[in-house]
Amino acid sequence: MDQARSTISKIFNGEPHSYTRFNLTQNMEGDNSQVEMKLSSDMDEEVGGNGVGDHLNHSSNRKPHVAQKLGRTPKNLCFLAAATLLIFIIGYLIGYLVHRKSDLAPSCAASVLPLEEPVPHETGAAPLMDWDDVKKLFAQKLTVANFESVFSEFSSDEHRAGSPGDDALGNKVLKKFKEYGMNTWTDEHFVKVQDPPASGSNRVVFKNGSNAEYPKGLLSYSAIGTVTGAVLYAGYGQESDLMLLRDRNINLSGRVMLVKAGKISFAEKVANAAKMNASAVLIYPDPADDAFEEDTELYGHVHMGSGDPYTPGFPSFNYTQFPPVQSSGLPKILAQTITAGMATKILRELGGQNVPQAWGGIYKLGEEKDLITVDVNNVLTEKKIHNVFGVIKGFVDTDRYLVIGAQRDAWGPGFASSTVGTSVLVELARSISDMVKNDGFKPRRSIVFASWSAGEYGSVGATEWLEGYLSSLSMKAFTYINLDGVVAGRNGFKVAASPLLYSLIKSSLKEVRSPNKAPSLSSEFAGGNWETNVLEPLKLDNAAYPFLAFSGIPSVSFRFTPGKSEYLYFGTMRDTRQKLNGVTSNSVPQVAVIASQFAGHMALRLVHDHLLRMDPTRYYDILRTHVGQINTKVKAVQRVQPQLLPKSLTVQWLISASGSYNRASRSLLADVQNSDLDNIEMCRIINDRIMSVERNFLSPFVSPRESPFRHILLGSGSHTLQALSNHLEALRTTNPEADADLFRNQFALATWTLQGCANSLAGDIWSLDNEI
Repeated sequence: MDQARSTISKIFNGEPHSYTRFNLTQNMEGDNSQVEMKLSSDMDEEVGGNGVGDHLNHSSNRKPHVAQKLGRTPKNLCFLAAATLLIFIIGYLIGYLVHRKSDLAPSCAASVLPLEEPVPHETGAAPLMDWDDVKKLFAQKLTVANFESVFSEFSSDEHRAGSPGDDALGNKVLKKFKEYGMNTWTDEHFVKVQDPPASGSNRVVFKNGSNAEYPKGLLSYSAIGTVTGAVLYAGYGQESDLMLLRDRNINLSGRVMLVKAGKISFAEKVANAAKMNASAVLIYPDPADDAFEEDTELYGHVHMGSGDPYTPGFPSFNYTQFPPVQSSGLPKILAQTITAGMATKILRELGGQNVPQAWGGIYKLGEEKDLITVDVNNVLTEKKIHNVFGVIKGFVDTDRYLVIGAQRDAWGPGFASSTVGTSVLVELARSISDMVKNDGFKPRRSIVFASWSAGEYGSVGATEWLEGYLSSLSMKAFTYINLDGVVAGRNGFKVAASPLLYSLIKSSLKEVRSPNKAPSLSSEFAGGNWETNVLEPLKLDNAAYPFLAFSGIPSVSFRFTPGKSEYLYFGTMRDTRQKLNGVTSNSVPQVAVIASQFAGHMALRLVHDHLLRMDPTRYYDILRTHVGQINTKVKAVQRVQPQLLPKSLTVQWLISASGSYNRASRSLLADVQNSDLDNIEMCRIINDRIMSVERNFLSPFVSPRESPFRHILLGSGSHTLQALSNHLEALRTTNPEADADLFRNQFALATWTLQGCANSLAGDIWSLDNEI
């Protein structure tokens, strides 16, 4: 048999094949994938000239010669018969193998296929569809008419988390997924949330009882009780705002801070105030900023985290019998929203110093005699919520999956906050399912579509799912695409994402057209530098944040905006189709189509290519910046406070770990360039190395329960590189809260976390960099 194979290999000089490979070195900025074609040098040879026919004829011509040589005795006749049979068997085997070989590689025959049109070939289960064909096919599936229909079906005036309206929408999503032929399932959680008082209301009383106000708005997870304190106007409640007040020698302790909505999340405003020992926070929408109606009520939450704060770090399944515990992100001070009209009445009567010029306005900051009473009586309740899932299974790496998700619940109508995102989710599921069923598209990896509940309370449904299945997801889920709030305008476009996805985002910006008739999103919004003009930080209140910072899954979130301003009606009862029409020039479905195309292009690219379109080298610039800052500040502290950080403490080990990461990421690029994309196992190994990057930036030295966002670059807590830099600044200025021993401990742990990430990225144990 080996001889037969050897003979055939001499007859056929190679097997032609084609494959796709994206060049990470050339495409670090997200260029389109390069297609390389590899063809046999012997395409011009005819199979018939040297093939099966020649060998059979040669075998048949040998028989008389053998008979003559052996003679015609009975013994010789036996040998003659045996030799004839042997020759016949060999000829048959050669003919069978040549025929089978030609079936596997039809492009060997130049007479059948011209050189310019080779047959696409791929080993494994998923025949490769050209990327341009995938894009065209996908674009045909998304229409304005379909979105109008879906908007109508999923619009609802009442669908708060755990309500009958929320459950009804969840059942509609589940039914759609089943109609599309997807495997479906649901995920049930029992979560604790704060709702407005069942009887009575929250109350704000300024100066005397005759000025009592009863706001209907809600800040879930506020502390409960009644406090009286002096009002202090504090801008947007940012740390810089509060530092400015402190620099004016204004007493912040015990004050009731009056702050405007915007700039940062409600939770951050309350956390900043609590650090200054404030007693309560009142948040209002400023008509000067936003042209809000005076009676607009605001709704939100003030948990400095995500998920159910009463099951921090673990899932809120009904059978998790943990003792009572609370998240460290729950505030210990009161928080309540008030209307712009209520705030104006208070501001007009404040005395004290003038408002800082940078803040604008004509009001005073407030003085000690401007007393106000805040009474918060929210009710903590347990609700059963359901997440809904559907999956399109991949054809090669079925157990590797992309997750696309959207929040389903809302405080009120929630048209921009939930209806549009849910509609985009359903339309993406329909379109890609149809491509698989009817158009021959076969994704290499699986796509999970998720409809989350309790998003308005701080991504509760999504975070509980992550907590419940963390061990599985961290090894198998390779990207999360967030669809919340994707249409909030049409004249601006913003993206927040893991640096691993920057190249993919840039190429998608170039491939998707703009809703304003520009050739592409890139040409309209990116300008000369897309990272400057389009990219924004991924913040704590973004539903993609826990996927990245808690679970180590590369994540992306994007949104169309009104332009220079923001959509005003998230978290209000005025988030309606009418309001969204006002900021999109009545083109909500048209913009939704473009948003779907952008999300779809990223998703399809990630499940289509042999190798994941992620670039680990993009993290090195961020690392280098942080390491440089820490190095500079360590030297500064050693110079002015040598008793805190001795000269023996060096940053060299952190610098070396950063260098190890750089070398490992570039080594991976070299492996990508030298990879055989027909080798499924090799592609899987390389992809697993890429997937490990984000996960290994999670510090293994902190508890997910105490510090859930463990990412040392994009997370929050004392373990992050940014926290180390801040800690050094506090040591330099002799801040009494600074702790040199805590810094040295966190510094060592961060160094090894980074080195561990580099080791994992390097791959095999013998490829590790052992400088540390």
